[in-house]
Amino acid sequence: MTTLRLTVAQALVRFLARQYTERDAHRHRLVNACWGIFGHGNVAGIGQALREDPQALPFLQGRNEQAMVHAATAYARQSDRLRAQAVTTSIGPGATNLVTGAALATVNHLPVLLLPGDTFATRRADPVLQQLEVPYAGDLSVNDALRPVSRYFDRITRPEALMPAALQAMRVLTDPVDTGAVTLALPQDVQAEAYDWPAEFFTYRIWRVPRPAPDPDALSAAARVLRAARRPLIIAGGGVHHSEAEAALRTFAEATGIPVAATQAGKGALRHDHPADVGGIGHTGTATADALARDADVVLGIGTRYTDFTTASATLFADPAVRFVNLNIAAFDAHKLAALPLVADAREGLVALTRALHGHRVEAAYEAGYATAKAAWERRVDAAYAAPDPDARPTQTQVLGALDAVVDDSDILVNAAGSLPGDLHRLWRARSRRQYHLEYGYSCMGYEIPAALGVALAAPGRPVWALVGDGTYLMNPTEIVTAVQEGAAFTLVLLQNHGFASIGGLSEQTGGERFGTDYRFRAADGTYTGDPLPVDLAANAASLGMRVLRAPTVGALRDALAEARGANRPTCVYVETETADTVPGAPGAQSWWDVPVAETATRPAAVAARLAYDQHAADRRRHL
Repeated sequence: MTTLRLTVAQALVRFLARQYTERDAHRHRLVNACWGIFGHGNVAGIGQALREDPQALPFLQGRNEQAMVHAATAYARQSDRLRAQAVTTSIGPGATNLVTGAALATVNHLPVLLLPGDTFATRRADPVLQQLEVPYAGDLSVNDALRPVSRYFDRITRPEALMPAALQAMRVLTDPVDTGAVTLALPQDVQAEAYDWPAEFFTYRIWRVPRPAPDPDALSAAARVLRAARRPLIIAGGGVHHSEAEAALRTFAEATGIPVAATQAGKGALRHDHPADVGGIGHTGTATADALARDADVVLGIGTRYTDFTTASATLFADPAVRFVNLNIAAFDAHKLAALPLVADAREGLVALTRALHGHRVEAAYEAGYATAKAAWERRVDAAYAAPDPDARPTQTQVLGALDAVVDDSDILVNAAGSLPGDLHRLWRARSRRQYHLEYGYSCMGYEIPAALGVALAAPGRPVWALVGDGTYLMNPTEIVTAVQEGAAFTLVLLQNHGFASIGGLSEQTGGERFGTDYRFRAADGTYTGDPLPVDLAANAASLGMRVLRAPTVGALRDALAEARGANRPTCVYVETETADTVPGAPGAQSWWDVPVAETATRPAAVAARLAYDQHAADRRRHL
């Protein structure tokens, strides 16, 4: 048997260089780069292996471990989960910084390979620097914190253990049901240990991503339910994009006339101007989509997890006899809401449903009704976007309107947290399948800047916009430095509103009176109600290497966005938004979201909020 004498780290790098995905006869390198920050737990292992064979696994130098995972995750999403990246860290704080990013990847079913260093497997140096000693279990390390947020976890305590673990890791990364964060914890002594590896371990492997078809009986049952529906509604989730099922969805909607609402992950499944597209669904949805959902007698969910925002905390689907048909590749999600499950790939399932419903179409009056409602909502979008005074300070929705005027089908928007997700879900006019990159499964503050970097690497040449509020910016701006280093020419639109605007609004609604949500000096009474803090985030972005365009007015904003879109280097458009209550903003929430309010309180605001909460909570129901 032919063998190769390599260290564990060298063997892993060589193995990863030979793994490929294939779907629809299109082949992709599976793991095509490795992000890293080196410390004593990986510099002499993975670091040496990457340096020795730089072509096998190209290296990307990050600045923050969590941010590296975000960048890799965004890269995988933009690549339809057919390409992924690895992330290596040292032991200790470098490894634990991975946890948030791993959770985000796993919640969103996006593949990322984590390679944290670990303590000595031999324990010849024990405790090592940064080791957390656990008195009741000698085999635990901080890397065990990654177990609950990983879809697969293994600790490679012997060289030969890498072979089965690496193969299992590739299986999970390429599985459309099980994919998420995959962790191979690498003790620092084992990384550098040599072993005689069988040559077969390094053969080229193709991991075929399946497209399972629906069960014929389940398909027939689903078709019967849909044919009998008078007010059906489609909810398109992220699975439509992951499956590249947008064309199949468009064909199905055009054949049947069934309207299509979208979750945050599914937005863009149809173009905004398609007659069947009725916009976002749920708490951050449009009035059109939510009204259809309240009256729907059958809901066809495609690739959606039915989060509380989508279901308006189980209050949205109000028809007493409403039934659900769930087309989902994951049986776990297909069975939600006591649905008729159609477990299949989204594209294959839609093609089969289109055939099964041949000749069937909703009533003309139903189509005309939602078309009228859609047109009325578009007028509300136009009003929110309108900025008649070019010398005024723009509102947040006017910023979106100015951006809407400069983008085309090729642009990609990245966002995750704050008040922007609600405005974008309700208002943004998605023009292409991957234009709307909004991470709302974990809604992680600090995702946007590293994610924009990952998207720019996955889609070179396309204009990428990271929309970020000041609170989110302060969480995680470090990968600006990496973007400058890599020449990733995305644009950061930085909105300064002096606080946590989204949570401030939520606090107001739930009786918290915006406690602890404004960025202000302390007043004489000790509260944070003094003057706004004199921070200059634009100067901060410039100090990290970005070109900065300040836009104090609507007119200046329009010019800055147009200039930034053509830039060939990372650019920041800095906007202080108008937040006065007297200025019109986006339409409010069209349905409820369950955020429990104190059952007993003394302040009048909290007492009133509890009364309103009880009224809404009475509408909750279980779909059984």
